[in-house]
Amino acid sequence: MTSGQDGDVLVVGAGLAGLECARSLARRGLHVSVLEASDGVGGRVRTDVVDGYLVDRGFQVINPSYPALRSFVDLAELDLRPFDAGLGVRTHDGIRVLADPRRAPGRTVATLRSGFLDVRELAHLARWVAPALGPVSRLLTADDVTLRASLATAGVDGRLWHEALEPFLAGVLAERDGTSSAAFVRLLVRSFLLGTPGVPREGVGALPRQLARSLQVRLETPVRSVATRHGGIEVRTDDGTLRSRAVVVATDPVTAGRLTPVTSPAMKGLLTSWFATDTPPWSEALILVDGRRSGPVVNTAVMTLAAPSYAPPGRHLVQASCLLPPGADAPSDAEIRRHVTELYGRDVSSWQQVARHEIRDAVTAQPAPLAVRQPVALGDGLFVCGDHRDTASIQGALVSGHRTASAVAAWLAGAGGRACP
Repeated sequence: MTSGQDGDVLVVGAGLAGLECARSLARRGLHVSVLEASDGVGGRVRTDVVDGYLVDRGFQVINPSYPALRSFVDLAELDLRPFDAGLGVRTHDGIRVLADPRRAPGRTVATLRSGFLDVRELAHLARWVAPALGPVSRLLTADDVTLRASLATAGVDGRLWHEALEPFLAGVLAERDGTSSAAFVRLLVRSFLLGTPGVPREGVGALPRQLARSLQVRLETPVRSVATRHGGIEVRTDDGTLRSRAVVVATDPVTAGRLTPVTSPAMKGLLTSWFATDTPPWSEALILVDGRRSGPVVNTAVMTLAAPSYAPPGRHLVQASCLLPPGADAPSDAEIRRHVTELYGRDVSSWQQVARHEIRDAVTAQPAPLAVRQPVALGDGLFVCGDHRDTASIQGALVSGHRTASAVAAWLAGAGGRACP
């Protein structure tokens, strides 16, 4: 049934951007409601409990160095359990460990003996990384090219890159072709240099649950259309039509393209398989990548070596993630198990599969030149937010939600406030 007005602002989508937008508006004294199509908050950042295991929907980590997290989130409440500051690399003659000597000095000898540290390549990598360590404003205003082109210019072409860093970034970027913006990748590298990523004790879903705590969220309420009407905006759901002074579409990028005039960006896919075992395949709280690129898995990690809470007592949970290029078939469970066996050097055929997540729209593409701070106001009280309006990251989602809230509040205080009935 159609009501006269259903509050000041309707936010469509309870992902990180929508929740932060709604929370910021509510703090300004506005009446805000959030509509969410699924059965829980978080969007792409969710955690399921399966037989006592905490299973995130895709392998995700939270980097406490993100400024938006420090500004908008109670990090202490999340109780982050960090992975070790390093990386495991499967080579033809075993697993080699690379670690940050600043945060993991005990691994310095292993790193020096890894065979990956070539003085010339390190100098070229330092040249490539240098812009990431300066002011962010300078990085974002400089000429931008693809990652592949920027590496060629810096002369980066050695074992450390090809066998360790590129395989690691493949899992972060959901690509291997180097087509992402170099500026965006440098932003990510900056965050890794400044902070050690981890997972909340109760899974990544603890982050959106914290954001949603004081909000009015209507779950299982998919929105079919959003239309501007005289004096407000109508949002049609299966339960009826709601009317509000302003509407923020904070859905995934594909749905935002259906509900608003914005163009949907290209999306990249990831597959994550979750396995339970009595005995961990190794003893390191590190992400492990394949320097040989001999299978579909781009990274794997024993979650419980960083966060024991991810499994029942005495059990362990292992994730293995693969790329899902557009139009490509997903790797089979047998292919994944074979590759994980090779990576750890342990037979994993007896492991129990707890969950398998095929997420075709997992990561928003960030091509060069990087377009940051895209417009969020679409006119007549309609707004859009999400990481596709800023950067494809938790940082970008939170920033987008916060700045969209400021734009909505300004609009309501001006023409929008005078136009509403």
